[in-house]
Amino acid sequence: MTVQIQSVHFDADKKLLAFVEERVEKLTHFYDGILTSEVILKLDKGDAAENKIAEIKVHIAGNDLFAKKQCKSFEEAIDSSIDALKAQVKKHKEKVQGL
Repeated sequence: MTVQIQSVHFDADKKLLAFVEERVEKLTHFYDGILTSEVILKLDKGDAAENKIAEIKVHIAGNDLFAKKQCKSFEEAIDSSIDALKAQVKKHKEKVQGL
């Protein structure tokens, strides 16, 4: 699976990029039909402490799954998004296997 990562309004360091790639790759443990994934990391311009946004789109044959979370750190936002996507991937896998 290929993982495309974009960082908006900042330059992501190598540690963050490696963290994102590692977490997203783990989704293939739940369903091996994942083709590609896109990750967008953004900084919200508001004064709130929770100004880190992670959007993850996973491309599966015939379908796209999406999760977006806003947290205090990018790592936390990525983990929350991955948790949401795990549930979506498992649901999609059950639907496909049930056919």
